[in-house]
Amino acid sequence: MSAPPRPHASAALFGTAIGACAIAWSASGVLRFALPEPSESATRSYILRKHRMLEIRETLPTPAITRAIEKIQAHLAGDLDDLRWIPLDTTAINDFDRAVYTIARAIPPGHTLSYGQVADRIGAPGAAQAVGQSLGRNPIPLIVPCHRVLAADHALHGFSAPGGINTKQRLLEIERTPGFGEPTLF
Repeated sequence: MSAPPRPHASAALFGTAIGACAIAWSASGVLRFALPEPSESATRSYILRKHRMLEIRETLPTPAITRAIEKIQAHLAGDLDDLRWIPLDTTAINDFDRAVYTIARAIPPGHTLSYGQVADRIGAPGAAQAVGQSLGRNPIPLIVPCHRVLAADHALHGFSAPGGINTKQRLLEIERTPGFGEPTLF
């Protein structure tokens, strides 16, 4: 007697203005997103890693995921979209992280909040460090725009996605965030 098949999710790699990205989804929505790793094969390996009990298989995107990919490609080329309309599968995410990600998703392109401001908005004043740790675990960067959350002094103090702080800065530049990229009058 063989074991029952494991549930699975799907994934796809796609090119963008900043390199090869990847997206993984279940029937409920996006459950993982990968910014460019040093190589396309590294991006593929990351996105295909088992997610909890789900096996992830590379497949052709569904129409909804194709639309999401097209909007992500356009966003990374400078045609900004808040990407909030993309459904997420957050069933494997704890309540605290889900609350942090909800606030991060509400930050429009070109704007930022501090870790402390996010903590205040989820009703956990003084939890800035916990917010930072939560964002460091974010499995869906860009769609959950953790790059829009900064230190209180507006400095870039880390980013867990490939490329680290350089990637965070580049995303803020693409989104024309004041103080990043083009010089401002003040």
